[in-house]
Amino acid sequence: MKLLLDTHIFLWFISGDQKLPIHLQNSIRDLNNEVYLSCVSVWEATIKYQLSKLPLPESPEIYLPKQRQQHLISSLNLDEESVAQLLNLPLLHRDPFDRMLICQALQHNLTIFSLDPVIRSYSVSVLY
Repeated sequence: MKLLLDTHIFLWFISGDQKLPIHLQNSIRDLNNEVYLSCVSVWEATIKYQLSKLPLPESPEIYLPKQRQQHLISSLNLDEESVAQLLNLPLLHRDPFDRMLICQALQHNLTIFSLDPVIRSYSVSVLY
């Protein structure tokens, strides 16, 4: 399975947060799955860090890539084709970061790993 982690899933995973059930943690650890973290999630987490809404043990430009690499999670860059998916995306979700993750999942045929119920309103594969 090709998984795109929503920002909260990645942050819960790297922090060992109990909100992420063990069977879902195992999906991320499963080497048979291709697991991706979007640069959009790094952008979102960095903004939250700057606003003092996300405490991290190190600054995000060091901590987030280090954690992504440590857990064998690939980076997914934002491309023009993914951005173009916005034209066909109904405005069900107001969060621009989540909307862009949906676009990337659609463009790259990925399953979004998210506990956000609004994402399930879109015609995108979601693991929750």
